[in-house]
Amino acid sequence: MTAEARRSELAASLAEVEGRIAQACTAAGRARDEVRLLAVTKTFPALDAALLTDLGVVDLAENRDQEAGEKAVEVASLRPEAHSRWHMVGSLQRNKARSVARWAAEIQSVDSERLAGALDKAVRAARDAGERENALDVLIQVSLDGDPARGGCPLDDLAHLAECLTRAGDLRLLGLMAVAPLGTDPDKAFELLARAGETLRKDHPDAVELSAGMSGDLERAIGHGSTCVRVGTALLGGRGLASP
Repeated sequence: MTAEARRSELAASLAEVEGRIAQACTAAGRARDEVRLLAVTKTFPALDAALLTDLGVVDLAENRDQEAGEKAVEVASLRPEAHSRWHMVGSLQRNKARSVARWAAEIQSVDSERLAGALDKAVRAARDAGERENALDVLIQVSLDGDPARGGCPLDDLAHLAECLTRAGDLRLLGLMAVAPLGTDPDKAFELLARAGETLRKDHPDAVELSAGMSGDLERAIGHGSTCVRVGTALLGGRGLASP
């Protein structure tokens, strides 16, 4: 497939996703600009990400540090004028904190005090080394079913982790992220996340972000107040189908 053909394909998919978001916002009585679109480009080539920036997509997301770091560099070379914002949405180990601090504008998967500490230290080191200018925006990944195998901060530990992030000098708490557990009703999951967000904002009024909803359930997430949807398949196609 040529780059021009892939661009047309991506443009059509983007228009469809934008239409879905707009309709969901209208149904929920919300403005379209209340919801960010994150294009999840994992397993797809840097050229696809670059083509999305040509179409006006600013926020790009990955779930593995090694792939993301390399892709961010390549996209910056392909589209130096794009000023893309890269987001980490996957599980993150503490030993990757230093690497992620070099490329990520935002991490949506902070789920423990130890990871928060490692990231704070890593961002401070990156700023001292001139590798980044700003503090790191973070969201707490919430476990909605309490299953430790899925990752995420248990709801009972949410207040403590939020306080730890607030005290961190080089991290900025924006809100919460969650994935609706497999086999559960997404509406119930997103309602639980929305309630957790309300509780969080009592002590952290600036933590207004709720990142919820993906290709299959973004309408339902927006209906429950999501401010950020993470879309991969509906934009780029099934995993493993990548442009050359």
